[in-house]
Amino acid sequence: MTLSFKSMIDAGVTTLQSLEALEPLVIQAGELITKAIKDGHKVLTCGNGGSAADASHLATEFVVRYIQDRRPYPAIALTESGSTITAASNDYDYDQVFARQVWALGQQGDVLIVFSTSGRSPSILHALDQAHELGVNSIALLGRDGGPAKGKATIDLIVPNDSTARVQEAHTLLIHALCEMVERELA
Repeated sequence: MTLSFKSMIDAGVTTLQSLEALEPLVIQAGELITKAIKDGHKVLTCGNGGSAADASHLATEFVVRYIQDRRPYPAIALTESGSTITAASNDYDYDQVFARQVWALGQQGDVLIVFSTSGRSPSILHALDQAHELGVNSIALLGRDGGPAKGKATIDLIVPNDSTARVQEAHTLLIHALCEMVERELA
């Protein structure tokens, strides 16, 4: 049975409304990012597949602009270098593709933001472990029940939905909320 467009909209609205419960954590995440940037640190982002696009989207909004014409904020999407990704995958294992980059680029005071609709991606789990080892704060945008990634980050923003599409839609709203909060605080 094919879902109607209206039922897709209704499911999306219900999922987005569920984010209200995350407000204190979203504020905390925005403050963590703002402090890092104010203190001269950077934001690293990563994810796989559609979540890689989300990671890139967030980094782009920080480096270019979200709403205001302002100075660029230091952010690097670890998903952007085909050479680095393929070398790490070939020489080590794809599971290490983001952890290697966190190890190379991450410093105490930075923030790693990961995206995973399932919370089960080994490459994300290893990146979070590497961030923890280096003293890099982390924010995990997850879906479903958070999977094995739940509890590994400094802050978990879990969208409680089993649909990858609904989780990604909610992650986009969370990206925009974080951008708006950071831009407002750093204006």
